[in-house]
Amino acid sequence: MILIDGKKISAEVKQEIAAEVEQIKKENGKIPHLAAIIVGADGASQTYVAAKVKACEQVGFKSSEIKFDENITEEELLNEIKKINQNDDIDGLIVQLPLPKHISEDKVIETITPEKDVDGFHPINVGKMVAGLPTYLPATPAGIVELLKRYKIETSGKNCVVIGRSNIVGTPMSVLMSRKAEYGDCTVTLCHSRTKNIEKITKEADIIIVALGWKEFLTGEMVKEGAVVIDVGIHRVKSDKTKSGWKLYGDVNFDEVAPKASYITPVPGGVGPMTIVSLMQNTLLSAKKAIYK
Repeated sequence: MILIDGKKISAEVKQEIAAEVEQIKKENGKIPHLAAIIVGADGASQTYVAAKVKACEQVGFKSSEIKFDENITEEELLNEIKKINQNDDIDGLIVQLPLPKHISEDKVIETITPEKDVDGFHPINVGKMVAGLPTYLPATPAGIVELLKRYKIETSGKNCVVIGRSNIVGTPMSVLMSRKAEYGDCTVTLCHSRTKNIEKITKEADIIIVALGWKEFLTGEMVKEGAVVIDVGIHRVKSDKTKSGWKLYGDVNFDEVAPKASYITPVPGGVGPMTIVSLMQNTLLSAKKAIYK
């Protein structure tokens, strides 16, 4: 069993991005700039945004963290997004989800101009991804493909089961794994909470990507020998056995599944670090005008 080290790979990719940023600066003085909007005081959201700002520093990007009170109206927030759309210095814009209930996430996503939608959530960018056209890929699925690539894990012709159908991970993941590409060409089955006989389906999978949001859902008896297992889940559980008082678990029962897997991602340190790196890659593409001229 080989442990897929997302921390190590993300550090490598960051170095590559930083080298490219230096080159761009020399050529035209342009520094890629990522803006992040955060609404309210959700602890997890603040942690995620802080990690993104830190990653920007590591690769030599400029970053702007724009905070709004949770009482901001939907109209006010949409107007702030429109201002950023018109700011030529900002290359990428992310709005940290979830948002307060009175604000429509769909409206927010659709208001961000596709050129600056480095999360890859805008319907135009989603459509381009499905059509196989150059675009900003959603960060977590793109990070997973990068891990498969860096570990040279064969995907062509393999049976891939994706568990979870969210617009952020499961659905785009199923598209990327099935498309005609070097790290695609899989026969994909997309499972979810309503799928019957899921164990029968997962047992036939060469590659299993679990993004269900269900702690330790995938057990040892659901996996065949030699399967590649990618765990997207993260669950914080109180524990008296750790210094922090918390222990992190994934959607995979690691102790049961790891002995049967050929490759597996740990939680933490697997998919998580790659998500942020993918966001940096998309922001770099935007700064270089590689997708939208």
